[in-house]
Amino acid sequence: MRLSCPFCGPRDSAEFTILGDAGVTRPDPDAPDAPAAFFEAVYLRDNPAGPHREYWYHGAGCRQWLVVGRDTVTHEIFDVTLARRP
Repeated sequence: MRLSCPFCGPRDSAEFTILGDAGVTRPDPDAPDAPAAFFEAVYLRDNPAGPHREYWYHGAGCRQWLVVGRDTVTHEIFDVTLARRP
């Protein structure tokens, strides 16, 4: 599988480390139900089949975090963007 890094161009996926779902939002640690919310966010995740957005780190290249749009069934990469906060 090859990813097209915005800085480095097309690269083999072995240069990257996957973090996981780019759609998960970190729970508020000061909320009254924080322990249950963190348990759910960390352990109770969906395992989608089809298009999905994931965080990937290009450690063997530009050392940037990327958001990769990937089909979890076919492994087709359809989008790679920088994972920067607005």
